[in-house]
Amino acid sequence: MTPIITDENFYCQHLFDSETNLSAIQDFFVSQPTGKGLELYLKNSAPSEEGLGSARTYIVKSKMTDEIAAYFTLKSGLFTVSATEDYFHTISAVELSNFAVNSAFRKKFPQMEKIGRTVFTDFVLPIVDSARAIIGIQALYIYALPEEHLIEYYSTLGFSRLAPEKEQFVHQHVKPKYDDGCIFMYQML
Repeated sequence: MTPIITDENFYCQHLFDSETNLSAIQDFFVSQPTGKGLELYLKNSAPSEEGLGSARTYIVKSKMTDEIAAYFTLKSGLFTVSATEDYFHTISAVELSNFAVNSAFRKKFPQMEKIGRTVFTDFVLPIVDSARAIIGIQALYIYALPEEHLIEYYSTLGFSRLAPEKEQFVHQHVKPKYDDGCIFMYQML
Protein backbone atom coordinates (compact mmCIF):
# COMPACT_ATOMS: atom_id res chain seq x y z
CA MET A 1 0.00 0.00 0.00
CA THR A 2 1.11 3.57 -0.60
CA PRO A 3 2.70 5.35 2.36
CA ILE A 4 0.39 7.90 3.93
CA ILE A 5 3.16 10.44 4.57
CA THR A 6 6.76 10.76 3.45
CA ASP A 7 9.67 13.08 4.12
CA GLU A 8 13.26 13.19 2.89
CA ASN A 9 14.41 10.00 4.66
CA PHE A 10 11.32 8.16 5.87
CA TYR A 11 7.81 7.07 5.03
CA CYS A 12 4.94 6.22 7.34
CA GLN A 13 2.20 3.64 6.99
CA HIS A 14 -0.39 1.92 9.15
CA LEU A 15 0.67 -1.32 10.79
CA PHE A 16 -1.60 -3.41 8.53
CA ASP A 17 -0.78 -1.54 5.30
CA SER A 18 2.01 -3.94 4.36
CA GLU A 19 2.06 -7.71 4.72
CA THR A 20 5.70 -7.50 5.81
CA ASN A 21 5.05 -5.20 8.78
CA LEU A 22 3.86 -7.91 11.16
CA SER A 23 7.03 -9.93 10.66
CA ALA A 24 9.26 -6.81 10.56
CA ILE A 25 8.06 -5.60 13.97
CA GLN A 26 9.60 -8.71 15.53
CA ASP A 27 13.03 -7.14 14.88
CA PHE A 28 12.09 -3.89 16.64
CA PHE A 29 14.28 -3.35 19.69
CA VAL A 30 14.34 -0.82 22.54
CA SER A 31 17.69 -0.75 24.33
CA GLN A 32 16.55 1.13 27.45
CA PRO A 33 15.22 -1.32 30.07
CA THR A 34 12.39 1.08 30.97
CA GLY A 35 11.32 1.13 27.30
CA LYS A 36 10.79 -2.62 26.98
CA GLY A 37 7.06 -2.10 27.41
CA LEU A 38 7.04 -0.09 24.17
CA GLU A 39 8.76 -2.95 22.37
CA LEU A 40 6.39 -5.53 23.83
CA TYR A 41 3.36 -3.42 22.97
CA LEU A 42 4.37 -3.25 19.31
CA LYS A 43 5.04 -6.97 19.07
CA ASN A 44 2.20 -8.31 21.19
CA SER A 45 -0.63 -5.78 21.53
CA ALA A 46 -0.55 -3.37 18.59
CA PRO A 47 -1.96 -5.86 16.05
CA SER A 48 -4.99 -6.71 18.17
CA GLU A 49 -5.67 -3.08 19.16
CA GLU A 50 -5.34 -2.07 15.51
CA GLY A 51 -7.78 -4.82 14.55
CA LEU A 52 -10.27 -3.75 17.22
CA GLY A 53 -10.03 -0.10 16.20
CA SER A 54 -9.05 0.99 19.71
CA ALA A 55 -5.72 2.45 18.57
CA ARG A 56 -3.91 3.19 15.35
CA THR A 57 -0.25 2.19 15.10
CA TYR A 58 1.99 3.76 12.49
CA ILE A 59 5.28 2.31 11.31
CA VAL A 60 7.98 4.74 10.13
CA LYS A 61 10.41 3.14 7.70
CA SER A 62 13.63 4.19 6.02
CA LYS A 63 13.18 5.07 2.35
CA MET A 64 16.68 3.74 1.73
CA THR A 65 16.37 0.31 3.37
CA ASP A 66 12.66 -0.21 4.23
CA GLU A 67 13.74 -0.99 7.82
CA ILE A 68 11.56 0.18 10.68
CA ALA A 69 13.11 3.29 12.21
CA ALA A 70 10.33 4.08 14.69
CA TYR A 71 6.68 3.62 15.48
CA PHE A 72 3.94 5.50 17.25
CA THR A 73 0.38 4.80 18.31
CA LEU A 74 -2.44 7.32 18.41
CA LYS A 75 -5.86 7.00 19.98
CA SER A 76 -8.71 9.36 20.62
CA GLY A 77 -9.09 10.66 24.10
CA LEU A 78 -9.76 13.55 26.36
CA PHE A 79 -8.53 14.84 29.64
CA THR A 80 -10.26 16.70 32.40
CA VAL A 81 -8.97 19.82 34.06
CA SER A 82 -10.16 21.01 37.42
CA ALA A 83 -11.41 24.59 37.31
CA THR A 84 -12.82 24.78 40.85
CA GLU A 85 -13.51 22.31 43.60
CA ASP A 86 -16.98 21.57 42.18
CA TYR A 87 -16.35 22.06 38.48
CA PHE A 88 -14.11 20.60 35.81
CA HIS A 89 -14.05 20.70 32.05
CA THR A 90 -12.85 18.29 29.40
CA ILE A 91 -10.38 18.97 26.62
CA SER A 92 -10.80 16.96 23.43
CA ALA A 93 -7.49 15.42 22.51
CA VAL A 94 -5.44 12.71 20.86
CA GLU A 95 -3.25 10.48 23.00
CA LEU A 96 0.21 9.65 21.74
CA SER A 97 0.01 6.36 23.58
CA ASN A 98 3.24 4.82 22.28
CA PHE A 99 6.29 6.44 20.70
CA ALA A 100 9.63 4.71 20.23
CA VAL A 101 12.69 4.70 18.00
CA ASN A 102 14.11 1.34 16.95
CA SER A 103 17.45 0.97 18.76
CA ALA A 104 18.63 -1.52 16.13
CA PHE A 105 18.05 1.09 13.40
CA ARG A 106 19.73 3.82 15.44
CA LYS A 107 22.77 1.59 16.00
CA LYS A 108 22.99 0.68 12.32
CA PHE A 109 22.67 4.32 11.19
CA PRO A 110 24.33 6.47 13.90
CA GLN A 111 24.71 9.37 11.45
CA MET A 112 20.92 9.80 11.40
CA GLU A 113 20.29 12.16 14.27
CA LYS A 114 17.07 13.32 15.89
CA ILE A 115 14.97 10.46 14.53
CA GLY A 116 12.36 10.87 17.28
CA ARG A 117 12.01 14.61 16.67
CA THR A 118 11.70 13.97 12.93
CA VAL A 119 9.02 11.35 13.45
CA PHE A 120 7.12 13.67 15.77
CA THR A 121 7.23 16.76 13.53
CA ASP A 122 7.00 15.06 10.13
CA PHE A 123 4.51 12.29 10.93
CA VAL A 124 2.73 12.54 14.30
CA LEU A 125 1.76 16.21 14.07
CA PRO A 126 0.56 16.07 10.43
CA ILE A 127 -1.66 13.06 11.20
CA VAL A 128 -3.11 14.80 14.25
CA ASP A 129 -3.64 17.99 12.20
CA SER A 130 -5.40 15.96 9.51
CA ALA A 131 -7.75 14.47 12.10
CA ARG A 132 -8.23 17.93 13.59
CA ALA A 133 -9.52 19.16 10.23
CA ILE A 134 -12.32 16.58 10.50
CA ILE A 135 -13.20 16.50 14.22
CA GLY A 136 -12.63 18.72 17.22
CA ILE A 137 -9.22 18.20 18.77
CA GLN A 138 -7.76 20.77 21.12
CA ALA A 139 -4.66 19.01 22.42
CA LEU A 140 -2.18 16.18 22.11
CA TYR A 141 -1.10 14.35 25.26
CA ILE A 142 1.23 11.63 26.43
CA TYR A 143 1.90 9.72 29.61
CA ALA A 144 5.69 9.85 29.77
CA LEU A 145 7.84 7.40 31.66
CA PRO A 146 8.96 9.14 34.86
CA GLU A 147 12.53 9.73 33.74
CA GLU A 148 13.94 13.24 33.83
CA HIS A 149 15.62 12.98 30.41
CA LEU A 150 12.29 11.93 28.84
CA ILE A 151 10.37 14.73 30.56
CA GLU A 152 12.97 17.20 29.26
CA TYR A 153 12.86 15.65 25.78
CA TYR A 154 9.06 15.89 25.55
CA SER A 155 9.32 19.49 26.76
CA THR A 156 11.54 20.26 23.75
CA LEU A 157 8.78 18.81 21.54
CA GLY A 158 6.30 21.31 23.02
CA PHE A 159 4.72 19.24 25.79
CA SER A 160 4.08 20.77 29.21
CA ARG A 161 3.20 19.48 32.63
CA LEU A 162 0.30 20.66 34.71
CA ALA A 163 0.68 22.06 38.19
CA PRO A 164 0.96 19.13 40.66
CA GLU A 165 -2.61 19.43 41.97
CA LYS A 166 -4.05 19.62 38.45
CA GLU A 167 -1.90 16.68 37.34
CA GLN A 168 -3.21 14.68 40.28
CA PHE A 169 -6.77 15.53 39.18
CA VAL A 170 -6.02 14.18 35.67
CA HIS A 171 -4.48 11.03 37.13
CA GLN A 172 -7.56 10.41 39.26
CA HIS A 173 -10.03 10.88 36.40
CA VAL A 174 -8.63 9.65 33.10
CA LYS A 175 -5.24 7.97 33.49
CA PRO A 176 -5.20 4.39 32.18
CA LYS A 177 -4.00 1.68 34.56
CA TYR A 178 -1.19 0.63 32.20
CA ASP A 179 0.28 4.16 32.49
CA ASP A 180 0.58 3.84 36.26
CA GLY A 181 3.57 5.86 37.45
CA CYS A 182 3.84 7.83 34.22
CA ILE A 183 3.76 11.62 33.96
CA PHE A 184 0.91 13.35 32.13
CA MET A 185 2.15 15.92 29.58
CA TYR A 186 0.18 17.80 26.95
CA GLN A 187 0.35 20.46 24.27
CA MET A 188 -2.48 22.60 23.02
CA LEU A 189 -2.86 22.57 19.24
